[in-house]
Amino acid sequence: MMIARYGVQLEQGPFKDRTADFLWMMIVSVISFLVLSLTVPFFKSFFLGPSLVFMLLYVWSREFPTSTVSIMGLVNLQGFWLPWAMLLVNTIFGMPIMSDLLGIIVGHVYYFLTVLHPRAGGQEYLKTPTWVRKLATKWSVAGPVAFSPTPTPQAAATAAGARPVFTGRSYRLNQ
Repeated sequence: MMIARYGVQLEQGPFKDRTADFLWMMIVSVISFLVLSLTVPFFKSFFLGPSLVFMLLYVWSREFPTSTVSIMGLVNLQGFWLPWAMLLVNTIFGMPIMSDLLGIIVGHVYYFLTVLHPRAGGQEYLKTPTWVRKLATKWSVAGPVAFSPTPTPQAAATAAGARPVFTGRSYRLNQ
């Protein structure tokens, strides 16, 4: 649920019309998770889903710091504090926090190297490579023709200007 909510908001907000950059963020993050979980003993984890969630939460919280977020309908806070509040909730529920911290660390490094450092006049070290841009262009939002849904006969007739057979006559019950 969190990937769908915050990932979509990132795609529609700061990454709008930058599908390749979003894809590159995900690729870099997943590779970072794998390398760190295999090389750093206290980050060792066989399931890195929570790390991905916390990386997206961290990047979202930096892009939407003043958004109001409700945690379980009990506490309202600014978006800037969301990853830390979720880390606290997971700790209270007794869940391991190392994979969550891994996501926050990777999200922070990514955000620093792609947004903060270049904004301060530095070089962008994680610039999206050309092959990722070509891949995202080839498999754009519309997708290839082979995967496009075929229109229904009624939709095709409506698009051609014909009147559909069923016009949808309806009546309100209280009138």
